[in-house]
Amino acid sequence: MQSLLNDILTEVQPLIGQGQVASYIPALANVDPNQFGIAVCDTEGKVTTAGQATTPFSIQSISKVFNLVLAVTYYGESLWQRVGCEPSGLPFNSLVQLEYENGIPRNPFINAGALVISDMVQSRLISPHVAMRDLVRKLSGNDNVLANTDVAESEFEHRARNASMAYLMKAFGNFHNDVEAVLHNYFHNCALEMSCVDLARATQFLANRGFCSLTKEAVLSQDHTRQFNAILATSGLYDEAGSFAFRVGLPGKSGVGGGIIAVVPGRFSLCVWSPALNKMGNSLAGVAALESLTRRINWSVY
Repeated sequence: MQSLLNDILTEVQPLIGQGQVASYIPALANVDPNQFGIAVCDTEGKVTTAGQATTPFSIQSISKVFNLVLAVTYYGESLWQRVGCEPSGLPFNSLVQLEYENGIPRNPFINAGALVISDMVQSRLISPHVAMRDLVRKLSGNDNVLANTDVAESEFEHRARNASMAYLMKAFGNFHNDVEAVLHNYFHNCALEMSCVDLARATQFLANRGFCSLTKEAVLSQDHTRQFNAILATSGLYDEAGSFAFRVGLPGKSGVGGGIIAVVPGRFSLCVWSPALNKMGNSLAGVAALESLTRRINWSVY
């Protein structure tokens, strides 16, 4: 595995830095694009790395996976009454479908869906962003994981589009809490900083039928784990999900901080990070690295 990851790092080296960092979030605009890390965690918890795999970065929308874990814990199957499980086919921050579909987001991994999930969690917890921080610390085994408050405040200052989604859903009766309070927690979740190693460990339960080998506890039931992986496969990379399935063939979730988590059910969880993004808002070098990985050892679930 170490030799394989080293070879992939060499292969994608010319792509590192190509693309654009997420400049629409001012606090991320100055991130050095010439960085790359990858980590693979097996179902026993052994981690193999290459590149800058221990460098923390802003996980952004990868946080939606962990927030969904919290929501499923409290709501179970009733959660799907307020959010769908279909791919959107539109940009992650689109408002169009909300209007046509009566305020029910297509899935929990587009922004509107993640906001509904955050609203649901807020109804059950006094301090949702603390619960999220504690969850990822536990799953990753890293008690030093924190949210970058500068990033969170930067995103909150530029909240207009996300706030529009929340108020539109509120108009349809699908948003119950104070919009500004939910947005504060939502952006703190997105601003969590974790490394490839942290995220590979924290998502290992998705490769292990819901069981975390680090904590020796079930994070999700086997049925819920199957559902999570199915939605990751169809909706985890927004409107590039189809291309990602075609090229990589694994359930995955991206974030505009340049991270991508991916799952080989029954075998491995992975995280790759490189901040420069392609036109779809996903890590350019990261997608190429995962494509190379699955091609070399035939990991595609298809």
